[in-house]
Amino acid sequence: MPKLKTHKGAKSRFHITGTGKIMRTKGGKSHLRRTKPKRVKRLYDEKLELHPADKERIKKLLPYG
Repeated sequence: MPKLKTHKGAKSRFHITGTGKIMRTKGGKSHLRRTKPKRVKRLYDEKLELHPADKERIKKLLPYG
């Protein structure tokens, strides 16, 4: 059986925890941060759990996650 390839874009955007949750970071973090308040910038630091509707799609992109 051939090996499955990992989707490199998904690999850099998501990570899977030990309990199997798929975590993601918020978008819009990289630029135009100078004008945003500190409270908003702190919100970009936390990781969020992926929406359940997207779980199966992302799991196919990360077969060995």
